Amino acid sequence: MFEPEVLNLKDEVVELRRTFHMYPEIEFDLHRTSQIVADYLESLGLEVKRNVAKTGVVALLKGAKPSKTIMLRADMDALPLQELNDVPYRSRIDGTMHACGHDGHTAMLLVAAKVLSHRREQLCGNVKFVFQPSEERFPPGGALPMIEEGVLENPKVDMAFGIHLWNALPVGTVGVRAGALLAAADEFKIVLKGKGGHGAYPHVCKDPVVTASELVLALQTLVSRNVDPLESAVVTVGKIQAGTAFNIIPETAVLEGTVRTLNERVRETIKQRMKQLVAGICAAYEMDFEIDYKDGTAVLMNDPELTEFVRKVAEKVVGKDRVVEVPPSMGGEDMSFFLQKVPGVFYLVGSANPEKGLDKPHHSPYYDIDEDSLLVGVQMHVSLVTTLLGETC
Repeated sequence: MFEPEVLNLKDEVVELRRTFHMYPEIEFDLHRTSQIVADYLESLGLEVKRNVAKTGVVALLKGAKPSKTIMLRADMDALPLQELNDVPYRSRIDGTMHACGHDGHTAMLLVAAKVLSHRREQLCGNVKFVFQPSEERFPPGGALPMIEEGVLENPKVDMAFGIHLWNALPVGTVGVRAGALLAAADEFKIVLKGKGGHGAYPHVCKDPVVTASELVLALQTLVSRNVDPLESAVVTVGKIQAGTAFNIIPETAVLEGTVRTLNERVRETIKQRMKQLVAGICAAYEMDFEIDYKDGTAVLMNDPELTEFVRKVAEKVVGKDRVVEVPPSMGGEDMSFFLQKVPGVFYLVGSANPEKGLDKPHHSPYYDIDEDSLLVGVQMHVSLVTTLLGETC
């Protein structure tokens, strides 16, 4: 159920979302976006810090009496993608698009801040509104630099919440899951160094393409033969580069890919076995190699007790039958780093409407949302805060 004040702000949250959608910015280059965000928050009379982790924005709302501090987080960055939607608010920036809902995340949190700023006398405690750059690009991502610059301190954050608009769920629903919701997302790069030469004389060469081909297949055994079948893991080689002509055996080949896991034990197993497997195959093919394995975002772990709290709040907002238990996803999110430091919940707000053609997947050039989902997100932010901080006043 939406409160009247939230309903009255529907046009505003939609307008904000479309403004961000039309002028997307990527990674840390969010100068226009962050200025709009900071100006809006300052107009509400909040304490605002600009240029946190380059272009992040943090605002503090102090309630009538001291108590806990709740953090609400939204990401602001877009993707390097050409939008193909034919809508009035399509991206005006060639090659850049909000294709993952961050425009909506930012708009929802701004309007929630507006509603909550009108209720500061009814709240005991603080609300810290965190607008993060560079969620899509890790490393370095925006969460870790914000943590390093003290976003969880002064006042110390007691719990954190975040929303992701989700086109795998219909509009009007909320998805929750305790424990692991999103995967650790690691990167690897393997450089094979052989001996190039003429394609007609392979016997005097050491062909890195053949070794690369063997590795692509062998790497799949890291999941199928090294990980418990009841666990989840993904190893994907997404990029291979080798050669300049059809009749030349190249000197080098490069493979790049990602590893996704839902717990640290499986993550470490794959990391170590990958290094052993690459070393063994390269030895068999007399191939020199280098492997660079980068730890990415951590597994996103939702606090069980707070997840149950979010579920109960969501049941009041959208109805008990519209709150769904969602499976874990192998996507990654650097909200995970905030939740390593403080208990909290990252949950999903359904944004798809197949009847309107608004059900394209995230990161698609045709991605768009049913904007009715924005009100759900605003009301969830508001209800979580007023429930947690209003009960103690």
